[in-house]
Amino acid sequence: MTDPVIRPLVAGEENLFDSMPDPLPQLRQVGYAEGLAGGGYRPENTWVALRAGRVVGRAAWVLPPGAVGDPWLERFDLDAEPEVGAALLRAAHEALGGPRLYYASMPAHWRRRPEVLAVIKAPMAAARLAGLVERGERLRCSWTGTPLPVASGRYTFRPAADAAEIDALVARIAEPDVLTGLEMARAVGGVDLATDPLAWLTGPAGDWRIALDAGEPVGLAGPAGQACYPLIGYLGLIDKAVRADLLAEAVRVLAAGGAREVVADVDAHRVAVRAELERTGFRQLRSRVVFGPAAGPPSGSAVAAMRNPA
Repeated sequence: MTDPVIRPLVAGEENLFDSMPDPLPQLRQVGYAEGLAGGGYRPENTWVALRAGRVVGRAAWVLPPGAVGDPWLERFDLDAEPEVGAALLRAAHEALGGPRLYYASMPAHWRRRPEVLAVIKAPMAAARLAGLVERGERLRCSWTGTPLPVASGRYTFRPAADAAEIDALVARIAEPDVLTGLEMARAVGGVDLATDPLAWLTGPAGDWRIALDAGEPVGLAGPAGQACYPLIGYLGLIDKAVRADLLAEAVRVLAAGGAREVVADVDAHRVAVRAELERTGFRQLRSRVVFGPAAGPPSGSAVAAMRNPA
């Protein structure tokens, strides 16, 4: 079989990336042309493997304008043996100054879907051959208007008084249940959403909701209706018993503001949180398996998995 030609794109041949059919069209992803227009994708950070002029592998690293972090691998598709994909990644890593994070996007419940497994088997094997290792998995879930559970009546809710009150409660919460956009906050803003959410969720403090039990704070939620789409940016508990009521309250706040869809991201290993999201009416949209350099430290989600399996 002919050895592939592996190289980055050059300006003017951006359509070459899209000449390869999308193997997972059901995924909601930013298109390559749209990413180029927005400045996140760049030809020099986009690599292809070609056989007889046909694209058999493609990889696009993204870094939005103004981002403080390194580019990460957002799109990686392979219609060839894993060794070709690994060679593509190694060549790109050398040009980029070393391996970078890879967020492998999958349709929801991908492990149960043979047709999806058939598509992702080669690129995931290629990532491992290129020296990347799995660091965790994040799920994106969506609520689209289903009736919310009836509140228990045990808790009351009020807006946060100010940023200082939010920061004080965040400091008491070791592992937030929901952190939506964790990867983007870290890569673009250099922000740890778990410990400094107000550096990324910059709306009014009064948009946040504090759950109270007999007047004492037991939970904190950061609904964000003015983000790129309505989302629960942060949800953390001091008392796990408030999880169901606080989650529903955060959705109610956004729905009252006109949201027809609300998204929330959760680590895949947080089984109890996932179950509560489902009871509240959330359904999985997609999964992102996080790969990182073998020599690097575990991601935040991997550390959380070791410390707090529920």
